[in-house]
Amino acid sequence: MPRRSSESPWGMMAVVVAVVIAGLGGVSSSVAEVVDSSISIRQAWIVAAGDAPVAGLSPAAAEPPQPVPIGVAKEEEIRLETVQSTGEAPAKRMQFSTRADKKEEEVAEYDPWEPYNEKMFSFNHDVFDRFVLKPVATTWDTVVPDWMQTSLANAFDNLGMPRRVVNNLLQAKFKRAGLEVVRFFINTTFGIAGFFDIAKDSGPEKYDEDTGQTLGFYGVGPGPYLILPILPPLTVRDGIGYAVDVALDPLNYVIPLAASFGKRGGETVNDRSRNLEFFNSVEENTVDLYSAVRNAYLQRRQRAIEE
Repeated sequence: MPRRSSESPWGMMAVVVAVVIAGLGGVSSSVAEVVDSSISIRQAWIVAAGDAPVAGLSPAAAEPPQPVPIGVAKEEEIRLETVQSTGEAPAKRMQFSTRADKKEEEVAEYDPWEPYNEKMFSFNHDVFDRFVLKPVATTWDTVVPDWMQTSLANAFDNLGMPRRVVNNLLQAKFKRAGLEVVRFFINTTFGIAGFFDIAKDSGPEKYDEDTGQTLGFYGVGPGPYLILPILPPLTVRDGIGYAVDVALDPLNYVIPLAASFGKRGGETVNDRSRNLEFFNSVEENTVDLYSAVRNAYLQRRQRAIEE
């Protein structure tokens, strides 16, 4: 889509106002969760389909399936893994593995507030994203060049250094904390205030840690899954961690409240604009978006804690 070289002052003002409104929710992580969910779903479909017919399965079982809920794909994954690893008749073992997997899902996907969560998820997706965030992000994508969007994402990520350092230290990951400081120094100086991720190509790897991961590291359970208005998916544990992470943002103490909201809104809109096509693909190819996002979010958080 061609980009327009200039915009009217009134149009730009409308974008800025909408960015501030979006910032009130702090939903910069929500796009990432949906993107992660699409990756998990597509991986499950690939495993379920298989690259070639597998011994012991009918040809139909090896054909790529149509989009299905995540639970069905996981049952297919169990069946294929059993046949490939043992070569035996899988019926009895498959039943045992399926029961064990469902038991794990009951623990990992603890969602006692599902009726409320589904309604709130529908509001966030069908109202806020559809009528506020997506239109603003689409305009932003038209006005702001791709290289500038990438630079803004780098700058926002660079400002997350205090959160990453503190939580790496709390988890006794001292080397990672030190590397985060080195990354911040390199990107802030040579990367012009973090707009260019120089450290990505020249040295230290980023180790992203947050307070929710730290609580999980010390054995605090996730608690119920929770969806709040205009916020990313959470659990009760991660909700507490999210509040602490906001407090760890140094800009909250040196800039006015409106500017802080603008910064959060800018990060949200910029992230959304960089994933417009991928986000649309996820929506079109996912049967049960609520369950897919929940499954992907909880699995991703568990993996992050275990790393």
